[in-house]
Amino acid sequence: MDGADTSNALGRFLRRHRALTHPDQAGPQTAGRRQVPGLRRDEVARLAGLSTGYYARLEQGRRRPSRQTVATLVRALRLDERAAAELYRLARPVVGRQGPARVERVAPEVLRLMHGWRDVPAYVLGWSQDVLARNPLAGALHSRFAHDDNMLRMIFLDPAGREFFRDWSETARAAVADLREIALKAPDERGLAELVGELSIKSPPFRRLWAERRPGQAVRRTIRLSHPEVHELHLSREVFLIAGAPGQRLVTYQAKPGSRSADALALLASLAAPDLGESS
Repeated sequence: MDGADTSNALGRFLRRHRALTHPDQAGPQTAGRRQVPGLRRDEVARLAGLSTGYYARLEQGRRRPSRQTVATLVRALRLDERAAAELYRLARPVVGRQGPARVERVAPEVLRLMHGWRDVPAYVLGWSQDVLARNPLAGALHSRFAHDDNMLRMIFLDPAGREFFRDWSETARAAVADLREIALKAPDERGLAELVGELSIKSPPFRRLWAERRPGQAVRRTIRLSHPEVHELHLSREVFLIAGAPGQRLVTYQAKPGSRSADALALLASLAAPDLGESS
């Protein structure tokens, strides 16, 4: 179709939903005789505030969109909540590139350490609560999230969040208190400001908690999580500061040996085994 590369999942998604969007939904400027089903590329680009060339490159798999661009495409294509979550998952949007931004990388030694833990989910958080890396078991544990690039987005913006975090209210309050503490340490961190702005617009619960500005309790060391394939998990959560990378933290979950949760983690690892080579 239009010479586009049909091998990329994001391009297939955009083309499919472009064809499914009736021109009447997009306004009078899309009316008239049609040679393609649904909307043309230039019409989607106009509705999303993009250039036609840039949108074409998105369909061809030659560009990765920013989170803001994905949001405009959700509106332009009139996507419902489920389709929007799928678009975010496929796009894996990049952070906007305006101005200087902190570049965070996880040290190879930390990656080797994490990937050596076969029965312990582990991941690394950056300054803005971005999930910088996961080991395979953490990837399997978080597999139902569409917004899996940032812990705050997972809690407040992803539909899976309220099911995954069994004590959601407590987790949400603690996460906001943690974010506020980080913001005090790095008031000029652009990523933090963007994250707070995004969450304040999109999540009324976050906006309410952020406005309270009262001390929040820390996340309990023992937390309850739920995964649709292995059900409820009672895990011990530990957070380690990474000395060689200020602002980065290594988070681990452990189950009590011989417990039902330990068996559930082992089952999850076995169910995800065919895909572990693809986890980051």
